[in-house]
Amino acid sequence: MAAVTLVRAAGGVPWRGAGDDLEVALVHRPRYGDWTLPKGKLEAREHPLRAALREVHEETGLSCVPQVRLPTITYLTGEPDVQKSVEFWSMRVAEDHGREADHEIDEVRWVPLRAAGGVLTYKHDRGVLSAFAQLPRITAEIALVRHAQAGARHSWHGPDSLRPLDSVGVRQAEELSGLLALLAPQRIRSATPVRCRDTVAPLAASLGIEVTVDPAFDEDAAGGVPDALTALRELAEAGGASVVCGQGHSIPPVVTAARPRNATTDHGFDTPKATGWLLAWSGTALITADALRPSDL
Repeated sequence: MAAVTLVRAAGGVPWRGAGDDLEVALVHRPRYGDWTLPKGKLEAREHPLRAALREVHEETGLSCVPQVRLPTITYLTGEPDVQKSVEFWSMRVAEDHGREADHEIDEVRWVPLRAAGGVLTYKHDRGVLSAFAQLPRITAEIALVRHAQAGARHSWHGPDSLRPLDSVGVRQAEELSGLLALLAPQRIRSATPVRCRDTVAPLAASLGIEVTVDPAFDEDAAGGVPDALTALRELAEAGGASVVCGQGHSIPPVVTAARPRNATTDHGFDTPKATGWLLAWSGTALITADALRPSDL
């Protein structure tokens, strides 16, 4: 039996409006005569989240903010022994640039959510849409990340709060910045240690945003998990997208305390350095926590 070639792809469910007026964007492909969710293949060494946003923009003209990871679909293509795996995200539309019809996509149609399943051609797309429809309206996105590598404590002779990133950490911070920029955050918060502030410094510089230091996210903060969770909920209540950089021992208990719906008993939100979680909120209720890993290529 011939080996099956797996092709990785990514896409999204772009949405706008609210309540009964909520609509999703679907695309028509004249080559196949079908209606689908916007999606496409990953480029070489492209992060799937970046690919999802790029493909949605290329096929619809929409600039979006990712929110919740939706089910991944896998299916056989028309080519012999070729299987495609598509990762999907729900996406808040930030801007509609418009798109001219061409041979790949000849129509982008906004369809009321309640009617979109009847327009989609494929069952697997309808399954993704159904998962999206079960979500409450997401009103805020917060990327909660752990600082990058800062070297061993025993080799640093000053106060631990002043321990800087090492050369590996500097590179990790740059890679993480590229991923976090996809959220187009309006606010950046950091725990007190220099290594936390330096981790989000490249992101802040690229966006022209000041980093606000918030001791509530320090590992040794007097208020502990309750104060950190309150600070997260205040950011969520403000709406839009935010980035928070904290310390390794503080992140898992805070996310656990927030009780995301997709939490499972087999993981405790362990957060390696220079990784984190995309937290999607409805008001001040945490709906999902999805892993953010720059290395997911």
